[in-house]
Amino acid sequence: MNQRAKRIEFKVFAPQAEKVYLCGSFNNWSESSDPMKKDSTGTWKKIKMLSEGIHEYKYLVDGDWTLDPECRTTPNEFGTENNVVYL
Repeated sequence: MNQRAKRIEFKVFAPQAEKVYLCGSFNNWSESSDPMKKDSTGTWKKIKMLSEGIHEYKYLVDGDWTLDPECRTTPNEFGTENNVVYL
């Protein structure tokens, strides 16, 4: 089985946000372990090294769960959706 990690850049446009975190299956949905950094355009970014497989995620933007509009979604156990990336 090939378990090489791949460099994945996550980004979300939220120019008014004070804090944005990347939360997902790859970090046990931690609401604090992956803070994102805002660039001059108001886009928040975070690079993660992820193993092959299926990874679900969302952004926590100033305390509100936010989907990535650029990525496909899948239903979750809470009756809402998560973004999903297949590697």
